[in-house]
Amino acid sequence: MSYDRLGTGATAVGLKLRNAVVLAAEKRVSYGSYVVSKAGKKVYLLADRFGMALAGLFADIQTIARWLSVEIRSYEIQLGYSISVKGAAKLLSTLLYRYKYYPFLSEVIFGGIDETGPHLFVMDPLGSLVEDNYAAIGTGAPIAIGIIESVYREDLDVAEAERLVFNAVKAAISRDAVSGDGVDVAVVSSGRSYEKFYPVA
Repeated sequence: MSYDRLGTGATAVGLKLRNAVVLAAEKRVSYGSYVVSKAGKKVYLLADRFGMALAGLFADIQTIARWLSVEIRSYEIQLGYSISVKGAAKLLSTLLYRYKYYPFLSEVIFGGIDETGPHLFVMDPLGSLVEDNYAAIGTGAPIAIGIIESVYREDLDVAEAERLVFNAVKAAISRDAVSGDGVDVAVVSSGRSYEKFYPVA
């Protein structure tokens, strides 16, 4: 997806490990050459089992995150059991596709862990769903994916994966004017899920 027409952008990445999913995104919110905020949240933990990183129009990023959180909770209350990672990804995919004529102007990396292990999915604004081991989205994606591909292994430990996603987003920040102002990282694992912030000098 091209953000040139909107004058907005972002960089977000995700990795699937043997026992975890690691997501990251930078924090800059910009429109054209104007930086609206240096504290935009583009990485979210949902229900302690899922995480998502997004790129695109910031209002749509916020709406998708709130929307999916409510839909997952509603689904689990109605059915009485936990939704799988693939089920939650398909739920979001269906929700996005329903708005195909007036789509959300955002891309999504969605991941989590369940009884079958960790999973990572990539979605475009219309809800197409692709499962992969790693992904990068947004205006800085071409730079970030090169960093990830040169180092990625599925047997990375979580600390190594955190460094890798940070380095990938940091490299994108150095070349992409609409990305910047630090990196948020989210880790989803069977042991615990947490978020961290890394400043970029």
